[in-house]
Amino acid sequence: MGLMLQLSPLNQRRFARFKANKRGWYCLWIFITLFIISLGTEIIANDKPLVLRYDNQWYFPVFVRYNEDVFSNQQPLPLEANYKGPYIQNVINEKGGWMIWPLIRFNYQSINYDLTEPVPSPPSLQNWLGTDDQGRDVLARIIYGFRVSILFAFSLTLISSVLGIVVGALQGFYGGWIDLAGQRFIEVWSGLPMLYMLIILASFVQPNFWWLLGIMLLFSWMALVDVVRAEFLRGRNFEYVRAARALGMRNSAIMFKHILPNAMVSTMTFLPFLLTGAIGTLTSLDFLGFGLPPGAASLGELVKQGKENLQAPWLGISAFSVLAIMLSLLVFIGEAARDAFDPRR
Repeated sequence: MGLMLQLSPLNQRRFARFKANKRGWYCLWIFITLFIISLGTEIIANDKPLVLRYDNQWYFPVFVRYNEDVFSNQQPLPLEANYKGPYIQNVINEKGGWMIWPLIRFNYQSINYDLTEPVPSPPSLQNWLGTDDQGRDVLARIIYGFRVSILFAFSLTLISSVLGIVVGALQGFYGGWIDLAGQRFIEVWSGLPMLYMLIILASFVQPNFWWLLGIMLLFSWMALVDVVRAEFLRGRNFEYVRAARALGMRNSAIMFKHILPNAMVSTMTFLPFLLTGAIGTLTSLDFLGFGLPPGAASLGELVKQGKENLQAPWLGISAFSVLAIMLSLLVFIGEAARDAFDPRR
């Protein structure tokens, strides 16, 4: 209710139309729930205990690194304690200690050394979705990979949208040689093959999250330029814009106070689809081997393992299911937002 009271009557009607689309509304809440859960991935899937009680003291291994010599004075080692190892467990039990483990006792890098079957091993009580070809828990890698994909897509969409809106606004509002030069630059820049540039740069620099974000940002900012430019070309000739200019209002105030709110209607409908495009691009790069570093939590790498290990169908099925659900949720949310912001309604 508080949010509805702060919104303008027009935005209240848009929100009501979005909420009336039950499929998009429910998908939004499902996606928000999954995203919030993924933010606490370390608490859900980890090879370290959440809470440890030892010698009448409390320890929190998930948040703090403890070396092995903290729990034993007989064999002090400057290495992080292996809480799954029998030595540390025996030392803690001798002092009457105990540990509370996460729901999944593996993180995305943990290797299950207690497997009784060759890797990739099928689903079991210990590994609910099985293991990959390196003995790592598939479910843990999916949860971590989901978070990485969403954070990457959010970061790329947010930054590229800001740049695209600014560039499109400048071109559409001023027109003339600014618009002409901008359009010619976009035509040339959009013709560059992004995949080939990534392949070339990958031979010089080890790809990582921020490196990929920067490279993709060089090309993704153009997605909204044409939409915003068209809205500003149309809006700059409206009567209220001319009146504001005649009253001496600054161009920046006219652009971002009067014209931009109208341009955001079409822009908002594109954002969920930009998210799906960013997730698909990152997954494709990881599948081809030009994405995140080896060993990183990646849905694309899991898809690649499913292709290379056809005898382990749980790998491909798990990767496909996660990507299908995630992208379907975003598409349904985008469709609901498009209908809510449709000016014809």
